[in-house]
Amino acid sequence: MNVAVIHGPNLNLLGVREPDVYGTVTLAEIDERIRALAEALGVEVTICQHNSEGAMIDAIQQAGCEADGIVINPAGYTHTSVAIHDALKAVPVPAIEVHLSNILAREDWRQRSMTAPACAGVIGGLGADSYLLALRGIVALVEAGR
Repeated sequence: MNVAVIHGPNLNLLGVREPDVYGTVTLAEIDERIRALAEALGVEVTICQHNSEGAMIDAIQQAGCEADGIVINPAGYTHTSVAIHDALKAVPVPAIEVHLSNILAREDWRQRSMTAPACAGVIGGLGADSYLLALRGIVALVEAGR
């Protein structure tokens, strides 16, 4: 099984960017945790981070051809991107949306996700552990579909 993990804009700044909201864990540390869990679960992971919407769409489309499932943190595009929503709907693999913070407890405009309706589930508010739970969740979804 192969799972694509797609990180969105500004996540490359984790550990520095608003640590009171996003914590002090870096994206490299999150990726290490994802890889360690994937190995323990016996799955392969492909991990990328993009600041541009088009690159994220390209990664989703590629995952649709090469992966069995997607874990995605659309970050700021969560609230604005019909194009990422459409890309997730267009690929034949399930996706789980991830957020480090609890977007429902933040500003009004952050509480609506344009991308969540295209995903099988959403996990958020648990910091870096949100990614690990999402990886377990997508593995379970894919296995259930087999």
